Amino acid sequence: MKIIDTCGMSCPQPVLMTKKALDLEKDGVNVIVDNNTAKENVHRFMQKYGYTVVIDEIDNTFVLKARR
Repeated sequence: MKIIDTCGMSCPQPVLMTKKALDLEKDGVNVIVDNNTAKENVHRFMQKYGYTVVIDEIDNTFVLKARR
């Protein structure tokens, strides 16, 4: 599973990187974000495109796992 690290980036960069990764990895990706805005935006984007999303929080960092 591809891992996308977007820590330190502000929106829309995490969403754009997620879109690019999902275009290549149709079954899903893991996206690491470090702020609530990016978490919400990436989560909403993944759901809009039909992915099931699980969010894990580890030391103020969020891992969004998108799966088909």
